[in-house]
Parts: sequence; structure tokens; C-alpha cells
Amino acid sequence: MGDMNSLLKTAIDETKHVREGEIFLVKDLFKGYEWNRIPKRDRLMLGSLFLSYIGTQDCKVTVADKGASGQQRYLKQ
Repeated sequence: MGDMNSLLKTAIDETKHVREGEIFLVKDLFKGYEWNRIPKRDRLMLGSLFLSYIGTQDCKVTVADKGASGQQRYLKQ
């Protein structure tokens, strides 16, 4: 698919469409077929980059918790 910077930008841009108070996963920010086309190692890297980004920027997204499957969940503020 695209390079990691463009995937991260897509994920960040899509957070604008998440409503305040909603909890979401990074994969929720992509259409199903787009997410499935990203190699697993790149999805893991994207998750790490997204977590790092929201920890250093004021983007109105915070870490919520880990879901049952161990995926990091986020909360839109």
C-alpha cells in the first residue's frame, strides 16, 4: 500500500470523522479492504507510530485501554 508516512497521515486525518466520546481502533480509521491490504508488520508499525503521535501532539485523542484482543483503543475527546 502506501508508505508509512502517508498511512499515518490518513489515520490522523480520519480522526476528524470520529465523534467526541467514541472509542476506536486504528484499523477503524481505514476501510476494511484498505486495512487488509496493509501487510501485518506495517499495521503493527502504524499502530506504534499512531500511539507515539497522539502522545506528543494535541489532537484530542487519548489512549483508552487495550481491548480483549490486545489492540490499543483510543478515545476521541
